[in-house]
Parts: sequence; C-alpha cells; structure tokens
Amino acid sequence: MSLTKLLRLKALISQPKQIKILLENAKIGATNRRLLSGSQNEMKTTLEVPFYMTCSNNMKAEECQLLYKDMVVFENFLSETEEKVIFDEIEPYMSRLHYEYDHWDNAIHGFRETERLHWTQPSMLILDKVRQAAFPAGKPQLRHVHVLDLSADGYIKPHIDSVKFCGDTIAGLSLLSDSVMRLVHEKDSSKIVDVILKQRSLYIMRDSARYDYTHEILKQADSKFKSVIVPKGRRISVICRSEVTKKQ
Repeated sequence: MSLTKLLRLKALISQPKQIKILLENAKIGATNRRLLSGSQNEMKTTLEVPFYMTCSNNMKAEECQLLYKDMVVFENFLSETEEKVIFDEIEPYMSRLHYEYDHWDNAIHGFRETERLHWTQPSMLILDKVRQAAFPAGKPQLRHVHVLDLSADGYIKPHIDSVKFCGDTIAGLSLLSDSVMRLVHEKDSSKIVDVILKQRSLYIMRDSARYDYTHEILKQADSKFKSVIVPKGRRISVICRSEVTKKQ
C-alpha cells in the first residue's frame, strides 16, 4: 500500500461515520461498474438505484445505468469541521464581492465567483481528499479551484460546461445548504434526472452525465426531491475539474 493511501486510511479511521458512507457508495459503484462491464445478459440485471437520484419513467434502463455510474454523490463527504475550514478561508474574500444577476453565458442568476490557486495547508488536505476520490492517479487536473457562491434566491440555469475550459470530470463540494441538481438529456428534454446534493456532500460528474445532459441547480420555488421540498439557502460550491484533453 502506498504512503498516500496509508495517510488517507489513517485520516478516515477517526471518522467512522464517513467510512460507512464511503463504503456504501463504493459498494453501489463497484456493483454497477461490474455489471456494466459484463455481457449483454448481465446488463439486464437490475442495478442498485442510488439513494440520491431519481430518473423519469420514460428513460431506458441502460440510460439510467450509465448515470448510476457517471453521476456519483458522497453524502457527508466533509465533516462539519472540514466545511468550516474551507468556508473560513474563502468567506473573507467572497463577502467583499457583490452578487451578480447576469452571467457572461447567461447560465447563473444571483452569484459571485472566483478561481483560487493558493490555499492554506488545512484546506489543501481537504482538496487533496476530493481529488483522490474524483480523479484516477495521473489524470491531468486544472490547478485552479472554482468557487461559486449562490445567494439564497440564486440558481444555475441548464447548461453543459464548455469543453474549451473543462475536461471530462467535474467534482464539487456543497457547502452551507442542501440543493437539487437537475440533469436533462440534451437531445430529449423529457428525460429528466434529479439529484439531491446535501450540505457537505461531494458530487462527481463524468462522461455521459458531463456531456449528454444539461445540469442546473433548481431555484428555491422548484427545489424538491421525490416531491419533498428541499429548503435552499445560500450555497457555496467548491469545484475541481480535469484538464481538457486533445481527444475531446
């Protein structure tokens, strides 16, 4: 076992609740990846439906199966202490910015944002944990971390991130508030997937979820998951991204 893995395991030992959550998510992901890599007969096996996702009834089984693999959420990825570490570092700068209500590509309403390269050591340890969970070893990643602060009445409109600025994997921490992310198939708007993003969770969006579906954060009035209202307050997302590759 590498030194990096040993250090990561040591850090997790003091967080039994997080170990349980990570293992449950890993079990679902491993089962789904194993089935997806098998024969056509194996593909017909029902995959485990993640607790954080719902697919519209008109979606084909294979479409849902791809999303179970390509849109992953780790609930309680951060402890309350880790959330405070990140928040306390970015808040002095973010609080000096004004919320904006128009965006250069009309994708966000009620936001302020920044790209951050330099972090304190405690925050770097947390971001390293994100990168280890989201990106395979050796995968090129953007060094700058995107920080997006949505006001309580802010929301993100449906969009697909430009391939000019971001690679095939996006990983985001959700701070301060729960929210609902909606994925809508780019070529068939009747195919809708809702994903609950709890406060302190980590989502990892890749491949089909990244390229075939628009994604958005629902506004307060529409913030529901499985017909249950999800109160949305101010939300900060801290986002790590892979680099653009030539084949993209």
